[in-house]
This record gives sequence, C-alpha cells and structure tokens, in this order.
Amino acid sequence: MILRTWHGRTSIADAAAYEEFMRTRAAPDYESVPGLIRAIFTRRDEEDEAHFLLVTLWSDIEAVKRFAGADPARAKYYPEDDRYLLEKEGEALNHAIFYDSDARG
Repeated sequence: MILRTWHGRTSIADAAAYEEFMRTRAAPDYESVPGLIRAIFTRRDEEDEAHFLLVTLWSDIEAVKRFAGADPARAKYYPEDDRYLLEKEGEALNHAIFYDSDARG
C-alpha cells in the first residue's frame, strides 16, 4: 500500500471556498480512481493562511499513477487551484506502508 500526502495553502479569506471546492470537485475525482482505499482531507488555520493536508491511501503505486499520471511524485492540480492556492508545490510525497496496526487482524 502507498500513503500519499499533498500540502497546499490558501488565504484565510479563500479557505472556506477552497474547502467546499475540495469536497465537491476534488474528493469525487479521487474517489473515482480504482485503487483508492481512503482519502482524508484536513485543514489547519493560522493567522492569515489556511493549510490543507491531503492524506490518501492507495492499493499500490499503479493506483497512484492512475490518479496522478505517469510520474506518481508529481502533484495533481485542477484549474480552480489557480484561483485559491498561494503557491503550487511540485510534488506529493508517496510512502510505502510497511506496518499498519489496523491490519493486524
């Protein structure tokens, strides 16, 4: 399994709109990809910025490629991101899971 993380920042003024965009546009896109096991989208507000951390769990690196494209380390963006994000980080981080307490069964 692969755990993938992505981070983005918006202004506080745009945070609620970006959160809604993530719920209604990005989340369904993630969920449409075979091999997605779980998606967790988080938000942390600071004084004038909101940080969004997305944590997704995938069956394997091929599933990540179905979502992100041929280069699984490349971050995936939507046209709407240009309106909200303060910058676009070039990479998402992919981690191979070697232990999962939830899978002890």
